[in-house]
Amino acid sequence: MSSQEELRTPIDTMSASDCKGGLTFMPIPDRPDFPKEEEKTLAYWKDIDAFQEGLRQSKGKEPYNFYDGPPFATGLPHYGHILAGTIKDVVCRHAHQRGYHVERRFGWDCHGVPVEGIIDAKLNIKGRGDVLAMGIDKYNEECRSVVLQYTQEWRRIVERFGRWIDFDNDYKTMDLSYMESIWWVFKELFKKGLVYRSFRVMAFSTALSTPLSNFEVQLNYKEVSDPSIIVQFKMTDTENSWLLAWTTTPWTLPSNLALCVNPEFTYLRVKKKADGQEWIVGKDRWGWVCSSIKKDPVADFEVLEEIVGAKLVGIQYEPLFPYFKEKLKDSMDKVWHVVSDKYVTAAAGTCIVHQAPAFGEDDYRVCVKFGIVQKDGTGMLQPIDDCGCFLADVVDFKGQYVKAADKDIKEMLKKNGNLVYSGMEVHNYPHCWRSETPLIYRAVPAWFVKVEEARDKLIANNNQTHWVPSFVKEKRFHNWLQDARDWCVSRNRYWGAPIPLWVSADFEEVVCIGSVAELEEYAGRKITDIHRHFIDDITIPSKQGKGVLKRIDEVFDCWFESGSMPYSSKHYPFENKEDFEKGFPANFIAEGLDQTRGWFYTLMVLSTHLFDKPAFKNLICNGLVLAADGKKMSKRLKNYPDPTDMCNLYGADAVRMYMCNSPVVRAEPLKFREEGVKDMIKDVFLPWYNAYRFFVQQVARYEGDTGKFVPDPSRIKKSSNPMDKWVNASMHHLIKFVRDEMDAYRLYTVVGGLTELLENLTNWYVRLNRDRMRGNSGQEEALTSLCTLYDLLLNLSVLLSPVVPFITEMMYQNLARALPDGHPMKAKSVHFVMVPEFDPDVLDDDIQRAVGRMQKLVELGRTCREHKKVSLKTPLKKMTVFNKDPQFMSDIQPLQTYIEEELNVMEVVYSTDTEKISLTATPNFKVLGKKLGSDMKKVQETVKQLDQDALTKFEKEGTITVCGYEITSEEMSLGRVIKDLADPNFYSNGDSETLAILDFTPDEDLMRMALCRDIANRVQKLRKEAKLQPDDDVDMWASVVDAKKGSKLQDALDKMTDYIDKLLRRHLNITEQRRGTEEVVIEEVFEIEKEKLKVCITKKA
Repeated sequence: MSSQEELRTPIDTMSASDCKGGLTFMPIPDRPDFPKEEEKTLAYWKDIDAFQEGLRQSKGKEPYNFYDGPPFATGLPHYGHILAGTIKDVVCRHAHQRGYHVERRFGWDCHGVPVEGIIDAKLNIKGRGDVLAMGIDKYNEECRSVVLQYTQEWRRIVERFGRWIDFDNDYKTMDLSYMESIWWVFKELFKKGLVYRSFRVMAFSTALSTPLSNFEVQLNYKEVSDPSIIVQFKMTDTENSWLLAWTTTPWTLPSNLALCVNPEFTYLRVKKKADGQEWIVGKDRWGWVCSSIKKDPVADFEVLEEIVGAKLVGIQYEPLFPYFKEKLKDSMDKVWHVVSDKYVTAAAGTCIVHQAPAFGEDDYRVCVKFGIVQKDGTGMLQPIDDCGCFLADVVDFKGQYVKAADKDIKEMLKKNGNLVYSGMEVHNYPHCWRSETPLIYRAVPAWFVKVEEARDKLIANNNQTHWVPSFVKEKRFHNWLQDARDWCVSRNRYWGAPIPLWVSADFEEVVCIGSVAELEEYAGRKITDIHRHFIDDITIPSKQGKGVLKRIDEVFDCWFESGSMPYSSKHYPFENKEDFEKGFPANFIAEGLDQTRGWFYTLMVLSTHLFDKPAFKNLICNGLVLAADGKKMSKRLKNYPDPTDMCNLYGADAVRMYMCNSPVVRAEPLKFREEGVKDMIKDVFLPWYNAYRFFVQQVARYEGDTGKFVPDPSRIKKSSNPMDKWVNASMHHLIKFVRDEMDAYRLYTVVGGLTELLENLTNWYVRLNRDRMRGNSGQEEALTSLCTLYDLLLNLSVLLSPVVPFITEMMYQNLARALPDGHPMKAKSVHFVMVPEFDPDVLDDDIQRAVGRMQKLVELGRTCREHKKVSLKTPLKKMTVFNKDPQFMSDIQPLQTYIEEELNVMEVVYSTDTEKISLTATPNFKVLGKKLGSDMKKVQETVKQLDQDALTKFEKEGTITVCGYEITSEEMSLGRVIKDLADPNFYSNGDSETLAILDFTPDEDLMRMALCRDIANRVQKLRKEAKLQPDDDVDMWASVVDAKKGSKLQDALDKMTDYIDKLLRRHLNITEQRRGTEEVVIEEVFEIEKEKLKVCITKKA
């Protein structure tokens, strides 16, 4: 068989004869190569057309509707995409396994600046003029040509990470059907009177030459250093008198039209003692001004009078620059005067704010109020172009980019005697989320969708949804909706869905088109594409005698396009009308925290306007994936491992489990560490795999000794073994837990519960039942324990399959060989198997509590050993357990054998006498840090002084007040210590309910037993080195090299033969006397306690 054929041979297609000796299960390798196994699984899924086959099987079942937000295909997927995709995949796989039909279509965001940016760089496009010179048709077709350049790479990476989603039946925002539904959405809003055009000061991207919506502004704030200057404006009616204003945007000063004071503030008129110059400045900021210019307010100035702000209104001043004096000569009674408004604060500056209405929202509002400019922009000075460069009016700075001109403007102010102070201000400032350039605020005409009047409806619809975590919905999103602003949906761009408005030259006659057919009626031709260059030539005759109506220049904000996804991806209402309306709102969506003010918001706005419903019922919001150092992941800095490398090194399952088992699934940040992925292999997958491998080996042994292994669930329920009862109860509790928690979309609890059972499986059940499974307690007990372990492994493969789809498929294919045809859990793929029902009859709380107590007790004992630096191979004489609860004792005593084995103690003694035991409290300062702040040390000292009565009360009630703070049991833990433990050979350790004391007194017999464990350990290591299987037919020999009189090693070999055999679970020949004809498999000499032990393994004759 070729390697390619071998790759494509799934385990479940092999017959029993393929197995060694006709055994039920295929033998499995000692060391798994998880990435290679995943490649085999991918090939198997492809062979059986697994994803589509699953959809075919679920056809006709109740639909579970899921919306997948569209990413751009102009770059490769990063960990943020992989994380969100994994969350979506986990939920959708689980929904399928709960009996739903889950359609999953991939989508592509095809329009907007990311695409245009590629073409601009390729063709050296600098601005609108270059695009128009080239032609919008050629420009848009260039954009179309690069839109899908990475789709195949996306598909490869997404599928390699195990996500099942339909790429062949995807949706694209540039498709005619998608864009037509966008038009339908917009026309519905237009018909409801929700669309209007307005002249407004908005955040403006000079890099993109377009305004941005208010929620886009919130996406990208950065800390920057900007100029901080105090400028003096000369009053015209008083000689040598000046008004002081402060600004961080010197470039707006050429456009100044007024100065604004707060009518209720007190202002000072001060005189400089040096030259008699007078200033007017806010009283509350006078100290800051003097500090900035390094002057003494008393020694250098005289306060002439205090003036209330309202009395300053109307004072005229000279403009700083002469550029617009001629243009505004007929408005001199209004411009360059003092005005007032309460928006002026004393938090910064001079309490006098310079007004440039073209570049500030409050400036515009105040100047309209005082009649300086009109609502339609008449009278406004806006001497910059769409790229943010000064026009010819500003002769001294013509052609300069506004931010770059700050330096030259300051120089001119200084030269003209207007610059009082020049410094720098560090503050957070909004940047364009697409181009990373600083935004400016600029008055522009734009098209808006009304949102403010729908705030109550938005909040009511938000209250109908379920978010994980809930605080994102209840705080961040709710607060955003509470202050929601009307949405600017127009963009002055080219490659996007055109806004379907045809208007007269005066904008008084407007026709909104809602479908291709409607436009075809006006065009008189067939229309197969509605991008700008296909429809901008179409005109509509005016019904009001205004000539012809032409389409407006703008295209839609890409957020409007993605917010229309529920309707447009289905081409609603032109197709799939019944299906859509049955399945709306969606059952589930998921994206990152950054979409709170993006996709989540636009979905909610549009669905509320269209149907007065939320667009979704359930939402999982993930946090950001950061580099290991907590910084943003950067391709330039290469500060994170490549996702493909992670797959090749560790496998996709490890990355999926690492992310799903982290705080990132509850909207907290994840510092992505390669070590974390590696630890997932080491701490979860390998122990799980080894338990599975051990099971397969022991079934092979059982079938060799007894007969065919047939899983029998009834045998598990009849078992009297406490560990069988415990692990079976744990598994059925987990099945119930997974069902309940997945219904609540709490992935972080689900994955934690699954890994906890895996840990109990590997670290407790298998280890404590090894001998039973090996037949040491008889074949009936072996079969019962193997049936229990089989049931556990099979159910875990189903429950874990949505999270780790590869390793579960690999295990399931082998495990399913034991199931008869027709069994409900037998299928071509684990992903076709329904989540099992839990059995309420086996949910035994008593056994779970008892084993939980046993586990805690064993952990207390292990900690004692660690502190005393005595390994588990050294037997100890006694362990004494103190607990005043009789129920505790009755829980623990039936499990005593396990405690003795796990801690390697000869005897466990119980006592309810707790008189000498006292409580100790340990505050959890990691949790308490924010709460306590600077009082942390005081609380710590007070906790140390708490008496036993206070601690006993805290134990009972769960809360205590310390230094005025209420502290809960989650914030402070209790332990137990014993008084006057004088013997240095005794060591104690306690938790909130129990104290354990281990006796470390040296003992000759115990030391001999420790040596035996050392011997057995060396033999086992040699067997492992020889890669021997448990059923390999070999003899083992051991002898002391050059044994001297009194040899401790020889003494242990002579006197403890049975104990060594018990440890090895097979016979060790204590002699060198071999016939000499045996074939040696492996031989080695080990040093133990400064003596030499020779171990030899030979084939049986």
